[in-house]
Amino acid sequence: MMRPDLSDEVGAALAAGHPVVALESTIISHGLPWPRNLELARAVEGEVRAGGAVPATIAVIDGRLRAGLDAAALERLAAGERVAKLSRADLAVCMAEGRTGATTVAATMIAAARAGISVFATGGIGGVHRGAETSFDISADLRELAQSPVTVVASGAKAILDLPKTLEVLETLGVPVIAHGQDAFPAFWARESGLDAPLRMDDPSTIARAHVTRGALGLAGGQLVANPIPPQAEIPLSELAPLIARAQAEAEAEAVTGKAVTPVLLDRLRVLTDGRTLDANAALVRANARLGAAIAQEIVTAAAETAPRRGAPL
Repeated sequence: MMRPDLSDEVGAALAAGHPVVALESTIISHGLPWPRNLELARAVEGEVRAGGAVPATIAVIDGRLRAGLDAAALERLAAGERVAKLSRADLAVCMAEGRTGATTVAATMIAAARAGISVFATGGIGGVHRGAETSFDISADLRELAQSPVTVVASGAKAILDLPKTLEVLETLGVPVIAHGQDAFPAFWARESGLDAPLRMDDPSTIARAHVTRGALGLAGGQLVANPIPPQAEIPLSELAPLIARAQAEAEAEAVTGKAVTPVLLDRLRVLTDGRTLDANAALVRANARLGAAIAQEIVTAAAETAPRRGAPL
């Protein structure tokens, strides 16, 4: 099975059994404007390092899937105008054609699993889009969570989505959805979506043990850790809901479909909130990187504690 090209730092950390946290690259190339995207990419990597783990930003550079990017590659993604947005369906095509692309949640999970990285920190996952009962627009992120054995730390699903349907699909796929430190499922920029999370865990060590136990049981897929945005950066759902409805109506009037929907809606909400959504994005991604580093450290400990018992008679 093909593995990503590992940076020297990431390769050494994995070989030594040290904690590593995967990071996506779509937020760099498609999520924020230049130069704020590059500043945030560096800051998020810094949060992982401060938490005692090694960051592994993932992307395809000139056809090579890489885990761990140097400064030049980060800047290229941030400044590039022809960087593809890659999910499961187009990851291999981009590599075969020798192009450069930024990985979404699904593609980053694939790369992390192939590299042997257990934890991935991001902003928010994709999910079931509003109106999916007629459009069938459902993100590949959900099925990837059911397939790749990676713990994904995110601030829930993006608030522009149909959150009740997203949770239903995750339940059907057997994906554990764990709210960190609260009972409510967060909604990206908002700490509460009005929905209860199926599970709650309050400390990284318990989350790590759940990850290791899933592997020991031979269960496919990973788990979603829904980490609410820091309170000072929150935009409450009561304020967001009418703005999301307005942005959605405008996108439908312009016949926006497929992969274009999410970036169009996010950009419209940036305008409608006078840029507050960008500030919220930065805050939640950094918080998720910190929690991801803590979980990665605990997974190393939990794996070491359970390893001697594997293979023992029941």
